[in-house]
Amino acid sequence: MDSKSSFTGIFEPFLKKQPIFKDREVLRHSYTPDELPHREEEIKYLASLIAPSLKEETPSNVLIYGKSGTGKTIVTKFVCSELERASSKVDFNIKTVYINCELVNTQYRILCTLANEFGKNVPFTGWPTDKVYDSFKEGADSENNIIIVVLDEIDRIVGKHGDSVLYYLTRINSELKNSKLSVIGISNDLKFTDYLDNRVLSTLGRDEIIFKPYNAKQLEDILKRRAELAFLEGSFDEYVIPLCSALAARDHGDARKALDLLRVSGEVAERENASIATERHVRKANSKIESDNIVEAIQTLPTQSKLLLYAVIYLEERKEKFISTGKIYDIYTSLCRYVSIDPLTQRRVSDLISELDLLGILNSKVISKGRYGRTKEIKLEVPISRIKDCILEDVRLSSLRNYIITQKLLL
Repeated sequence: MDSKSSFTGIFEPFLKKQPIFKDREVLRHSYTPDELPHREEEIKYLASLIAPSLKEETPSNVLIYGKSGTGKTIVTKFVCSELERASSKVDFNIKTVYINCELVNTQYRILCTLANEFGKNVPFTGWPTDKVYDSFKEGADSENNIIIVVLDEIDRIVGKHGDSVLYYLTRINSELKNSKLSVIGISNDLKFTDYLDNRVLSTLGRDEIIFKPYNAKQLEDILKRRAELAFLEGSFDEYVIPLCSALAARDHGDARKALDLLRVSGEVAERENASIATERHVRKANSKIESDNIVEAIQTLPTQSKLLLYAVIYLEERKEKFISTGKIYDIYTSLCRYVSIDPLTQRRVSDLISELDLLGILNSKVISKGRYGRTKEIKLEVPISRIKDCILEDVRLSSLRNYIITQKLLL
């Protein structure tokens, strides 16, 4: 039999399945609803801060803080779109530019993106940064513009590459003749400004908005509104939304997780050809999302962090009763030698352990050793098998599989 013909019609069963969704896109992060419940105060306050742009005045620079899934990005996009809509009633241009610093993650690329937004053909690489900045400045000043630059995940760019791009953007108004510019920075890190140089802080002159996590009741309200648009009537039982809300509220009131849970619950039910989504589908969806998040987090870690994590795995598999920073560092440096990578200092490794703790991959607890000082006790918070597989998928570290098997590690 022709192997190709054996797969003919493989999608026919999917066409016959009981539909659950009316529009699942409503449950994705990219969807901007017409209403943003429980963020009315933040919307009004942000609108008041950038409203001077409608009078052709320079609006305030704004820093917006809050944990992931608290509505920072969606509120900012909503307010900026409303501002652009209102700008049709004035005789000058108001333009908002949204940049995600996790994706556009260097000073050059941010300035390049801005220059291209104003009609300048700047190459993706190759120019001196000053030339890219001058090109953006020329494009921005070509006519009367009020420009609002939204830098989402702003702490990512500052943490990796410093605050030079903020220095450029907060000083640009003194160099523009026709236009005015302000910055809205969005960050999960409440201590973000601690990393900024005093010269940047002085020109930032910021207003701040802090988004508090949603509680379970608020999340339930948000999900009910989205579910009306996303699901066919009667396609989920009464326990689905309260359970999704409760699980997400437990995880820092994350509306994104709540929406993901609701969507994936429906998808799980759909794959099982169930007529309605139930509590069982929510729990299966929760397990799947948590597993996927772990994999994604580990896959995006830098090589040094993966090596450090593998050192912890090695010690866990040896049934070490007490895993300290010092023990981890000894194993880590041996692993570095094996894969021909220069090891970091012990202080930097301690910082990486703290970062892995924040991600929920490790648990790091400070233990007092009396007159011998203090040390950290480290434990893994996720299944070893999932972490190990993710690390070994990295081609630079695949040789670690043989290294551990043959027990070449020198302790």
